Amino acid sequence: MAQPMNEQERDSLIEEHVDLVRYIVGRVTVTLPESVDREDLVSAGIIGLIKAVDRFDPARGVKFETYASTVIRGEVMESLRARDWAPRSLRRQGREIARTIGELEAQLGYPPSDEEIAEALQMDVAEYHEVLGKISGTLVLSLDEIMENQPHLRPKPMKSGQDVSYKNPADALEQAEIQQMIAQAIEQLPEREKHIIALYYQEDLTLREIGEVLGVTESRICQVHAQAISRLHGYLSSHLE
Repeated sequence: MAQPMNEQERDSLIEEHVDLVRYIVGRVTVTLPESVDREDLVSAGIIGLIKAVDRFDPARGVKFETYASTVIRGEVMESLRARDWAPRSLRRQGREIARTIGELEAQLGYPPSDEEIAEALQMDVAEYHEVLGKISGTLVLSLDEIMENQPHLRPKPMKSGQDVSYKNPADALEQAEIQQMIAQAIEQLPEREKHIIALYYQEDLTLREIGEVLGVTESRICQVHAQAISRLHGYLSSHLE
């Protein structure tokens, strides 16, 4: 078991990683409206950081930044969901788009195009793209939202005092199956959307930076990303039913 930190070491570790909290909050809230108070979410992230510092065990062989990022993101997402900031009508539109995409893909046997999705929604393509821009914030541009909106995929609540770094074999197997399902869903994405997902989640680029790489506007990247997340929602919904 790792030697407990003294108070000075603990405080120092917290101070060293405050920027990590702000970085995570910045990525999670990149398309949220100005009415969402970022500093409140930073406060939630700081709580997550403190929990991570107090629970971290280097003997487990995991880097502190990796462990802390998971705990911080969890606290930020929980705080954001509790605020219920998005209008219900916008969330309803997001669910409708995801459902439509899932049904179309099942019928067609391939990822539907923008034109096919717009037609199924009884919209023109320009209107569909406009709606994608609006709903992108409700998706929080995060795969965490997929977990939240699929009851089958939500992590089980922890027992009081349980260490978040611990997983029993059954939970570890379930988590592996979840990750495999999401990986399969990502593989079904059209190449451009798969590329954007990889740049955002694996290469850690911002939406603006992705736009510069691909030579399109940030708002267009935002729309395509929202469509990719909607496809993932639709894929998971259709395969869980």
